[in-house]
Amino acid sequence: MAFVQFTDVSLAFGARDILKAATIYLAAGSRAALAGPNGAGKSTLMKILAGSLSPDSGERAVTRGARVSYLPQTGAYDLSYAGQTIFTEAEKAYGFAEGLLERQEEIGRLLESSTADDGATSRLIEEHAAIHEAVEGSGYYRRREKIREVLQGLGFHEEDLERPLSEFSGGWQMRLALAKVLLENPDIMLLDEPTNYLDLEARNWLEDHLAKFAGGVLVVSHDRYFLDATVREVYELWNGKLTRYAGTYTAYEKRRAQELEATLEAFERQQEEIAKLEDFIRRFRYQATKASLVQSRVKQLEKIVPIEIPEGMKRIHFSFPPAPRSGTTILKLEGLSKAYGEHRVLTKLDLEIERGMKVALVGPNGAGKSTLMRILAGADRDYEGLVKPGSGMELAYFAQDTAEAMGGEATVEATAESLCPTDLLPKIRNLLGAFLFRGDDIHKPIRVLSGGERSRLALLMMLLRPSNLLVLDEPTNHLDLTSKDVLLEALKAYQGTVLFVSHDRGFIEDLATNVLELEAGKPARWYVGDYRYYLEKKASLDAEALGTASSGGRSSGGSGGNGGPGGTSASPAGPGAASAGPDSGKPLSYEEEKARKARLRKLQKREEEILARLETIGSQKGACEHEMGLPANYSDGLKMKRLQKSLDDLEAEAIALNTEWEQVAEELSGE
Repeated sequence: MAFVQFTDVSLAFGARDILKAATIYLAAGSRAALAGPNGAGKSTLMKILAGSLSPDSGERAVTRGARVSYLPQTGAYDLSYAGQTIFTEAEKAYGFAEGLLERQEEIGRLLESSTADDGATSRLIEEHAAIHEAVEGSGYYRRREKIREVLQGLGFHEEDLERPLSEFSGGWQMRLALAKVLLENPDIMLLDEPTNYLDLEARNWLEDHLAKFAGGVLVVSHDRYFLDATVREVYELWNGKLTRYAGTYTAYEKRRAQELEATLEAFERQQEEIAKLEDFIRRFRYQATKASLVQSRVKQLEKIVPIEIPEGMKRIHFSFPPAPRSGTTILKLEGLSKAYGEHRVLTKLDLEIERGMKVALVGPNGAGKSTLMRILAGADRDYEGLVKPGSGMELAYFAQDTAEAMGGEATVEATAESLCPTDLLPKIRNLLGAFLFRGDDIHKPIRVLSGGERSRLALLMMLLRPSNLLVLDEPTNHLDLTSKDVLLEALKAYQGTVLFVSHDRGFIEDLATNVLELEAGKPARWYVGDYRYYLEKKASLDAEALGTASSGGRSSGGSGGNGGPGGTSASPAGPGAASAGPDSGKPLSYEEEKARKARLRKLQKREEEILARLETIGSQKGACEHEMGLPANYSDGLKMKRLQKSLDDLEAEAIALNTEWEQVAEELSGE
């Protein structure tokens, strides 16, 4: 079985320790996430594992012949050249197989000229057979079909495959880089933010592909849903230390939150102790009668080992300025249509949005989601139909290209302060920290910021303005998980209305109260319910349509006109609510929903019990190990036996509980 193992790996940049005696093991079937705050060194560790960066110390063990493929977060291609098509570039993924075939031909020539029947000949025959098996297993002889399958799964169209790479944006180039890693079919895949440039359909396809992949995977991602669907263990990099947690990413977060809470409490106690010592030293430093006491406090202060809390792990909360009062209907669309030449993206859309709704716009690339947002924001006025603002509507719009117009010498902090409401000014640095501007970053002039940094700042600036309708196009693209949680918490508490596009499924599931599905050239569909309800209802409608088509009849549950399953107007109803159109089906009966919720509560309770017991076991193991380390117990063989048995029993119980925890977490993720 192929594996990669690094033991006691250490790396420092100047005085800063990036890795301190880190150990990691990846093998066939491994499904691991690499977690940690921004700047912790996750990408650096990935490069070490890929072999493109050497650590200062540590041991590296890799199975002979094992192939490791690495997807960097950015900069996969240098476009100083042109000419390669998408297809020919993807075909380079099979370069290793071509090298093996050349070696196979060389072995064939050696065998033809060989007359001896000795060990060397036998080894050549074995190598020839192994190469044949490796090339066959790589899919090399079916590569054209496989290349098309992977590229189309990641969102490329058939007509894109013969276009030059230089015609595609950086995001599409990164999709191609991901496709090449998948096509290489290595023993170990190292994926640094593979979902950054993928839409929901491509992310779902990638989840399915990784589920079937036989090798090992280590992934860095800011997409919680993707991680929960993909990984079974988490390595956390924090203050240079690498710690392994078994289970899903959500299970890791729950356990880590408990540990972090204890660390934060210890940090606060330590800060109080340091403050008291420093206050005593300051007050009595120059009093001769207190000299010995002062010296004692100085020594105590010197012995304290500071507890460090990385910026990215500190708890930050953000609240929007109060939403200005508006009418019940905040926005109404009548017969809205839009086409680009012969390509029609919106077709006679009738829609009524009410105050307080959180509406997710979903659909494949090119369906018109961003176009609709630009129309609503007034950035695109070339359309047919009517857009009627409601009484008192005040709209704020965020798009990915909003940041392109930003520049100048003003610093990040000064720019944010210029738009910040007075009551939020004392919290401005915390807010900047929530959007990943920490330390010296807040003093950078706007002109030197990267595209991602400008997007984050543009988003924060928009959110600081009082408004009652937020139109957000991919607001989470450049945020880490902690920052996404800060934004999500604020949006859920926001009293205004939100229309948003996101490719982060977990973000959509937690925020959306209604869903508008767009598909180019077809009537839009409105779903009166959250994202989970949308998926269930869509599956039901698709199955019904398939059944009708196969029977040659006509379905009674059609699109319902321009409004689709939810009709042409909307109300802030919850999941499964009935509507005036064909969307009056029953996704779950009352008894079924009640049973599902009861099962969910039971699973959650059991997970809490397991976590609590694991924490107790950890304390009991620590106490046993402490007892075994006492010199007074060394000579007491009977006591040492009892302690060792207790330790073994606790370890066995912890293993069993961890296994059960993984099963419970998996069931919870399916609920």
